[in-house]
Amino acid sequence: MEEYSDEKLTDFVRRKISDDETIYDLAELFKVFGDTTRTKILCCLEVKDLYVGELAEVLNMSVSAVSHQLRVLRNAKLVRGVKEGKEVKYSLDDNHVMMIMECGLSHLKER
Repeated sequence: MEEYSDEKLTDFVRRKISDDETIYDLAELFKVFGDTTRTKILCCLEVKDLYVGELAEVLNMSVSAVSHQLRVLRNAKLVRGVKEGKEVKYSLDDNHVMMIMECGLSHLKER
């Protein structure tokens, strides 16, 4: 690997990191994972798509509390809901969500 002077190294690292807006968005995404209830919901949805009432039952929570957390997860584009009759069935938004969860769990198991 090429030897860098301090100035060259600084410039090299600056080019490798994302712009401030992207870094901010990434930090906000990880904040969503910082809540245990939301993480439990994501774990449930890794297993099976579920209705709010089913999630509430599994997590022993009120429907309104689960709905609030689902709203946060939807806004972060981590889950999506599909209306089925009068109810909405929730699922992970895409495979990236599962990959983030799996990477985090894999990292924890290294310790």
